[in-house]
Amino acid sequence: MVVDLRGRDLICTQDWSVAEIEATLELAAKMKRERFSPEHENILRARTFMMMFYNSSLRTRQSFEAAATELGGHAQFLEPSKLRLRTSTQRGEVLHDTANVMARYSCGIGIRILEDSVEGYGDGDAFLREFAEIADVPVVSMAHDKFHPCQGLADVQGLREHMGDTSGKTLLQIWGYSPMVRSWSSVQESILINSRLGMNVRLAYPEGFELDPEVVEQARANCAENAASFEVTHDQEAAYEGADVVYSRHWMHPSRYTEGREADVKLSAEHQDWRATSERLKRTNDAYFIHPMPIDRENEADDDVCDAERSIIYDVAENRLHAQKAVMALTMGPE
Repeated sequence: MVVDLRGRDLICTQDWSVAEIEATLELAAKMKRERFSPEHENILRARTFMMMFYNSSLRTRQSFEAAATELGGHAQFLEPSKLRLRTSTQRGEVLHDTANVMARYSCGIGIRILEDSVEGYGDGDAFLREFAEIADVPVVSMAHDKFHPCQGLADVQGLREHMGDTSGKTLLQIWGYSPMVRSWSSVQESILINSRLGMNVRLAYPEGFELDPEVVEQARANCAENAASFEVTHDQEAAYEGADVVYSRHWMHPSRYTEGREADVKLSAEHQDWRATSERLKRTNDAYFIHPMPIDRENEADDDVCDAERSIIYDVAENRLHAQKAVMALTMGPE
């Protein structure tokens, strides 16, 4: 499949066409099969990818650094708190100047900015989009308060490796209890990309833990375009019935930004029974279990679910490397 993604930003997969997503997944699969092939090792030769981490990570930094290395380039780690940037509490360089200069040093810029680093929901997304508008090199979301596109691509790649074509299959995107307050990014990306690619989406959560209504409506519209179903349920037991994929992950309450983290932890604690268990998975269609990690074991999902034969969490985690290599090669590579 031939597409031209050179110079394109990746802030949400919904911004790309299905053909562009498919071409990226096709290249990611090839790069995984042919890892360390001379064909790929000089795509980013002598090129630098700059990574701004407003929030810490485990897999994200590792996978992007490894991806740049395997493509022959270099990934430079930057902590905004160590830079002279203007914030709401201190003087410093404005975003316009920062984005312009970083673009002149690099072939691409990655930004990770989650809910703890912004004042209100959507501020991280707005920041990335403003940065991308100014910089004349690709800007890639390494997870922000609304979306996590590279995780979405890795999820799909992992599912296809085990299931083949996922269209017509049912994804159960279900809230799981955890005292770790987590953003909506991976979950919202999941319902968007999987509905875009033809899966039925079942969204399950305790009442009150709604996601962004605009994102939910977009996922519903994606399903309608593919003659797939989209449903929302607050019945945990019924939600598992007939699912082909179970994705159990905690996400924050909508009041997180106004009431604070501790209030969110208390609200979550009222639903400690929301957990993926082997008994509940017996209701499914022998479903695969996925999670973006880190998993809060024995809360979001029991150990025997995380370590079961149908759990593909490590395959999905590995695919962050390959999906990101594909993104970088297509958007930042030479003509």
